[in-house]
Amino acid sequence: MNASPPNPELREVHGPSALGGGRRRFVDLLWLMSVTEFKRVYFGTVLGYVWSLVRPLMLFAVLLFVFTKVFKVGSNLPYYPVLLLTGIVLYTFFQEATTNSVSSVVAQEGVVRKTQFPRLVIPLAVALTAAFNLSLNLVVVLGFVLAWGVEPSWSWLLLPIPFALTFVYAAAISMALSVLYVRFRDVLIIWTVAAQVLFYATPILYPVEAVPETYQHLIFLNPLAPIFEQVRVWAIEPGAPSAIDVVGGAAGLLPAAVIYVGVCIFAVWIFNRDAPRIAEEL
Repeated sequence: MNASPPNPELREVHGPSALGGGRRRFVDLLWLMSVTEFKRVYFGTVLGYVWSLVRPLMLFAVLLFVFTKVFKVGSNLPYYPVLLLTGIVLYTFFQEATTNSVSSVVAQEGVVRKTQFPRLVIPLAVALTAAFNLSLNLVVVLGFVLAWGVEPSWSWLLLPIPFALTFVYAAAISMALSVLYVRFRDVLIIWTVAAQVLFYATPILYPVEAVPETYQHLIFLNPLAPIFEQVRVWAIEPGAPSAIDVVGGAAGLLPAAVIYVGVCIFAVWIFNRDAPRIAEEL
């Protein structure tokens, strides 16, 4: 009698990777999802895009009154309203991109389960949609800046650098949060609180020179702090202390740079590790 063939070895089969399907397909899907989501949010509303500007403008109006009339933090700064609005609009992008991305993968459970869909598209599409809102809001900010008497400067050409750094940081955090939320549903609550803390830990409501020198280095551990400070210097107040000036040299920015790079590396690592198993965890 012939011996029966050995049983085939069973192997665990995972879903597609973060970039599954090829780069061209990834880019096409990313653009399609971002544009579709941007249109979906405002399609059929009476005011349309204006709604994306209402929230930061209302927050701006309230905070401007409180910090100029009540606490008088910015009453002596000639460009404080411009600084406040610019900071709020930029941070609104960061908060919108990261917070909306937390549950983004879980919300797309049907797509993740049934198709060979590159998982990374989902959180990046959320960040890109928020970037669309930011680009339109910056047009309004530009009009406000010019109306307030800020003179255009060659340093405006450098502004894409801090904007790009903010987008990359927001996208990295979005990646990490979206994949962690699949396993730990407490992530949304934790990040909501953390994002609020970061808002006050970033020099938006107050000029950095108003902070006691003892705490300035502590604030600049937050990677967003030097980014926002450079936006202030390059866009509004060339005479304001730069991020390097505040920390006493380029070496003082090293902790923030390490945190920034560390967050990005961690986000890429954990997303690549968990992306093939997302469908199993849902």
